[in-house]
Amino acid sequence: MREIVFDTETTGLDNNLDRVIEIGCVELDNRFPTGRFLHHYINAQGRSVHPEAQAVHGISDADLADKPVFGAVLQEFLEFIDGAKLVAHNANFDIGFINAEFDRLGVPPVEPSLVVDTLAIARRKHPMGPNSLDALCRRYGIDNSRRTKHGALLDAELLAEVYIELIGGKQAALGLEISGGGDNAGESALAASVALSARPTPLPPRISEEERAAHEALVEKLGEKSLWHNLRA
Repeated sequence: MREIVFDTETTGLDNNLDRVIEIGCVELDNRFPTGRFLHHYINAQGRSVHPEAQAVHGISDADLADKPVFGAVLQEFLEFIDGAKLVAHNANFDIGFINAEFDRLGVPPVEPSLVVDTLAIARRKHPMGPNSLDALCRRYGIDNSRRTKHGALLDAELLAEVYIELIGGKQAALGLEISGGGDNAGESALAASVALSARPTPLPPRISEEERAAHEALVEKLGEKSLWHNLRA
């Protein structure tokens, strides 16, 4: 499964008026980085970089004067993302700008079903936050010391590491295989993994008797057809 983790920098916050001025993408295959990436600075075609945006990413109008326009890198970008899911942090912002650039060039917008928002995932997994990219790097022990300012490629590289941690990709990508195992090889591998991971002494319960009683009372109210009732049985 191909996924493209990407980030953009822009002249401002209004995708109807402002323009994409930097795009950075890194490729994941089955949740592992392949080493392939795409990176471009892009001429804003007369739209000046807002001072507040420049304070965030450090890109000036002068930096972009000799860079290609979005249309000049469009085909390369489309080929790079073809057939892949697009992963971004606060994806509505980045996809909104990408789709605005696409619209100006007569290209269909990115299908919402292809977009993965890591901010939404982080908010579900860590509802108490904070869930900025910097905060998630700190949470997962990812070195972001180079990130003195935002940069599309660096942020995409950091986000790829964060994304893998958020979805447990390092563990999910591992597989067990017994060579020449025949029909029961998969079952044997599963049994072996369970045997190896079993604790010699069970951990003590983490809920109180009062909490257990309250849960039992709730399950009784749900009735015999409820999922919780069946699990208890």
